[in-house]
Amino acid sequence: MSRIDRRFAQLRDKRRAALVTFVMAGDPDPATSRALLKALPQAGADLIEIGMPFTDPMADGPAIQAAGLRALRAGMTLHGVLHLVAQFRESDAHTPIVLMGYYNPIYVYGVEKFLVDAKAAGADGLIVVDLPPEEDAELCLPALRAGLSFIRLATPTTDEARLPAVLANTSGFVYYVSIAGITGAGRPDYSRVAEAVARIKAHTPLPVAVGFGVKDASAAAIIAAHADGVVVGSALIDALAGTLDGEGRGGEAAVKAVSALVRELASGVAGAAKNSATGEKVSA
Repeated sequence: MSRIDRRFAQLRDKRRAALVTFVMAGDPDPATSRALLKALPQAGADLIEIGMPFTDPMADGPAIQAAGLRALRAGMTLHGVLHLVAQFRESDAHTPIVLMGYYNPIYVYGVEKFLVDAKAAGADGLIVVDLPPEEDAELCLPALRAGLSFIRLATPTTDEARLPAVLANTSGFVYYVSIAGITGAGRPDYSRVAEAVARIKAHTPLPVAVGFGVKDASAAAIIAAHADGVVVGSALIDALAGTLDGEGRGGEAAVKAVSALVRELASGVAGAAKNSATGEKVSA
């Protein structure tokens, strides 16, 4: 089993959803980013998505766009992203790491070299938002052969005709985007999350994690009551950004602020599991 498979299996045994946290590699600087990655599991993160900064992040909202630009200004590269993963693995051999971003930097790096280096660094999976299933030969299938999960996004507009193609080569888990739009925009329609998760699960045995628009413990609890995972990104980036000094520098305050929010979110996820065990309902 991969780290991703193992972690979801462990949480399934506990009847609890996973808390999946997203941070941008190198934001606001490599040292703060390295410290933050190390702190996330201790604060309650079950899986970590690490953003690969890119100059044209078309699916990302203002918060994550700003995080990517801060990371690029601080000198972060794709080589640097993989180095951060390798450093994380020096002290954590168990927390799954998923690299999330766009195809262009990977293409420039070289697909085969990237896959070899990502696997060697300790990455477990990829989310590449601008490669549709029709382009699976470009990266998805080579990633699977290299032992990396390829996690696909499903959205509210992914209908029954499209869903089988989206799921065909997906592994690790399915990421359901709960709102139509960019990251950090609006709040999901919680009343439809359970229906959407059930619809996806009718087509695949993979876990389904739900993200976009999750900002606090109450939202995390509502989604955790119906999904196998809760993904939080923009809220964590906002927490980090709120601690930066006038020159955009990070440090211990950034790590503390993000860790505090992760602990809050983890309590919401745990609360949903407790309510499920006692038969109580979590409502919107």
